[in-house]
Amino acid sequence: MYNIQGYFEAETVKEAVELLAANPNLVVIAGGTDVLIKMHHGQIEKAELLSIRKIKSLEGIEKLEDGTITIGPLTTFTQVANSPVIKENIPVLVEAALSMGGPQIRNVATIGGNICNGATSADSASTLFALDARLRLEGPQGERVVPIQDFYLGPGKVDLKPAELLTGILIFPENYQGYAGHYIKFSMRKAMDIATLGVAVLCKLKEGRLFEDVRIGLGVAAPTPIRCPEAEAFARGKDVSRETIAEIGKLAVKATRARTSWRASKEYREHLVEELTQRALKAAVLKAGGGEVA
Repeated sequence: MYNIQGYFEAETVKEAVELLAANPNLVVIAGGTDVLIKMHHGQIEKAELLSIRKIKSLEGIEKLEDGTITIGPLTTFTQVANSPVIKENIPVLVEAALSMGGPQIRNVATIGGNICNGATSADSASTLFALDARLRLEGPQGERVVPIQDFYLGPGKVDLKPAELLTGILIFPENYQGYAGHYIKFSMRKAMDIATLGVAVLCKLKEGRLFEDVRIGLGVAAPTPIRCPEAEAFARGKDVSRETIAEIGKLAVKATRARTSWRASKEYREHLVEELTQRALKAAVLKAGGGEVA
């Protein structure tokens, strides 16, 4: 049973912020796929809910004149996967979106909720980390924009100030133009399971044979999603070769803080990081116009 003590609806960001400021105990709900599960499991008790589903300004995907792609936090995963803008410019985000739950869940779950839930297993997070996404937040003190890497503070904890809402996800052109990417979700079941590990890799090639840039985003390899700075620094300027990619895989493990859980041991997760980083990078190289690396 859901012990809902009160229910409010906002139709504008301003109205939502004012309601949150007046009642800090309100729990924001959009698609409800995370909030309702927490209520069902007793993690949230006697909740007063604030629905933001009617705030039209938080919906949709747009490519601005300067090339910046903005994603409204109320955009569902189905809408992300079907968006012509995302398909044309950031197809790796389509791969991540389609890995999330089943069709029914993707029809209601929002990308903003996936981020604000603060879970390291969030299917969108590792790809947005690799894309250096920025998050636009609005609260009583005005608007601010933060790197997604700074937004995650710990397991289930994000940098939302009192009465703040996520109002936009920004991906700047320098972070996707010229890059090709690949996403791998490893889970114990083929469908509708939480990731044991999520790996998003982006690469940009020079003359089809050198790594100009490589970006690696990992989920469930640490308490929050992470990047792999040592592996990325090593890759720049190196030949695209089996040996280089193998070393990148090994260095990616250094960034992790994996732990043993009922899903997988620490050692197994580290093995997955090394192996799946290589597989994702090889697939990204092909998409970027490079040759096959055996």
